[in-house]
Amino acid sequence: MSEATLSNKTLTTRIALLGNPNVGKSTIFNYLTGLNQKIGNYPGVTVDKKSGSVQINGETFEILDLPGTYSLFPNSEDEIIAHRVLNQTKLEAKPDYVLMVIDSSQLSRGLFLATQLMDLGVNLALILNMADLAEKRNIEIKTFELFKSIGVPILSTDARNQKGLEEVKNLISQRNFRKAPGFIDIQQVIPSEMLNQVLEKFELENHYQAYQMIRFGSKDKAIPASDRAWLENLIQTSNFDLEEAQLEETKIRYRKITELVTKALFKKSGSKPSSNLDQVFLHPVFGYVIFVAILLLIFQTIFSWAAYPMDFIDGLFANISASIGTMLPDGPLTRLLAEGLIPGIGGVVIFIPQIAILFGFLAILEDTGYMSRVVFLMDRWMRPFGLHGKSIVPLVSGVACAIPGVMAARNISNWKEKMITILVTPLMSCSARLPVYIILIGLTVPDEVVLGFINLQALALLSLYLLGIFGVLGTALLLKFILKTTEKSFLLSELPPYRIPRWSDVGITMFEKSKTFVFEAGKVILAISIILWVLASYGPPSRMDQIRIEGQARLESVTDETQITEIEAEITAQLLENSYIGIMGRAIEPLIKPLGYDWKIGIALITSFAAREVFIATMATIYSIGGDLENDLTIREKLDQQINSNTGEKTFNRASSFSLMVFYVFAMQCMSTLAIVKRETKSWKWPLIQTAYMTILAYVMALITYQIFS
Repeated sequence: MSEATLSNKTLTTRIALLGNPNVGKSTIFNYLTGLNQKIGNYPGVTVDKKSGSVQINGETFEILDLPGTYSLFPNSEDEIIAHRVLNQTKLEAKPDYVLMVIDSSQLSRGLFLATQLMDLGVNLALILNMADLAEKRNIEIKTFELFKSIGVPILSTDARNQKGLEEVKNLISQRNFRKAPGFIDIQQVIPSEMLNQVLEKFELENHYQAYQMIRFGSKDKAIPASDRAWLENLIQTSNFDLEEAQLEETKIRYRKITELVTKALFKKSGSKPSSNLDQVFLHPVFGYVIFVAILLLIFQTIFSWAAYPMDFIDGLFANISASIGTMLPDGPLTRLLAEGLIPGIGGVVIFIPQIAILFGFLAILEDTGYMSRVVFLMDRWMRPFGLHGKSIVPLVSGVACAIPGVMAARNISNWKEKMITILVTPLMSCSARLPVYIILIGLTVPDEVVLGFINLQALALLSLYLLGIFGVLGTALLLKFILKTTEKSFLLSELPPYRIPRWSDVGITMFEKSKTFVFEAGKVILAISIILWVLASYGPPSRMDQIRIEGQARLESVTDETQITEIEAEITAQLLENSYIGIMGRAIEPLIKPLGYDWKIGIALITSFAAREVFIATMATIYSIGGDLENDLTIREKLDQQINSNTGEKTFNRASSFSLMVFYVFAMQCMSTLAIVKRETKSWKWPLIQTAYMTILAYVMALITYQIFS
């Protein structure tokens, strides 16, 4: 890279976009950056770092979208990020300018954060957004009067209708930001001696930055432990009450804000009545009925809409694999491409329709204002188990697929509640478990009706889903007492006005979530797919060569097509048995024998880690099942004929089948989910703990089940 290129990269102007939740900040960010967005991560926390670029008059500006916050009093990871970036703690590059978005109809609340920014001494400009909502509420803001009082540039916008957004671009291009005079004197709250010590220690610019470091620096784990210890020692030796200081600052700040708003805001008479929809959506009975109905509609739509593109993707990659197998000469490289790499990529891409559609619906619910009502409704039911009202969305999403469910948990700001939600979501029975359930239930549960209308097979399937829900609640309750955090857990849920969703924002959300999955989790999924293929395709050369030589001799001795097909299927099964993954199956047989499983089921357990539904395909191969794998009846008949060499009984009797179904209720058995948990937690620690716990739980519950029914 040339010196000129490095220089241009260094000199790119960096603008932080900040505001309270639900003020239209994302709409402005999407307008400015479009699809020129990237998602990384901040060091030390699991919060996403979202940034983008915008070109104005040939000049590139970097826009950093900071998490929504009501103040610079950090009680969650989201708010710690705002504290860290704006206080120049040398852990994140300080932005050149800050563009703060305020809800015009909630001026006082927005000004609380704005005046804190003024005291930090940042180069600031304000956007009074949602001008249309203020007008509906007959609120008039005298922007010039407000400008005279605070001394920073102010723009009035209606971002949803793209009014005033060109002026925002002009403001950025002209760098029309200013450092305002301090709004309050923080020395009224904290002794100047303490402030000066911190100012010098951390090389800060003003007293309010020093106060912020005293008040909240010790909560940021990304700050070196020695510095955090120094801050805590300073507070203790000074006998300083931090909570009292925060309350005092809040009183002083709001007193001055009230005086300012009295001059700058005028509320006309005859304000329009608020919507009556909350009387329906928040009703103690009908509110839950409506929510369940909406969820059923969403997931039914996901299943029906995603089925077509997923079938197309599945067929497309199958055709590509087949084409590669016929066009290229047979050999290890061709088989790697056709059986490992291409199916591995397909295993990533096939999830995109579900992820895109689900997050599209979630964006619509968020944009309309309904999601805030759902959180409010569900919080009191979730909290006793250590979950949050927002946990309901990831958990219900997990019924379709755990991957988008885990991704949806990022909307929970409290670290502990977010981690619990991520760790328990895979216990919800996803659609990938359904083929396993259907086959095994068909083998062991009679298709009979009891009490005149209850089908036993349907009842068995329902029981498995309920068992998963009990696993979620029990595990969440356990984690509630194990995971520790200093964050305060509370619900601060604003009920924004109902609005028609902005479709461009919905589209960008669908694109960004899909891209994040493909480029982050996809790398891990693809790598594991190739590893599994290698383990299943190769074994000790002497064994594999002998099987091929003997198999070829048998093939040459017959001419009947049916016999040839049967022999080829038997050779495939023998090669799998003697492959490295087959050897692993034999190795774990003593461990799984108490569950009623043989080594062949052990191989299926290993291979189905790629995806739970692979269990059926593995059973089809290892038991030499030819023909159409989609034919459930053929698979059932073949499985029903298998005899366990250890017990002399049917391999898939009631005890072993029930045990196997219970095992799949609780086991992770999905590398895609493992990869996305790693991506969301920014660490291998949590997915490995999660996999170990779920495997142990699955083993114990399957063992109990086998003992009960055997």
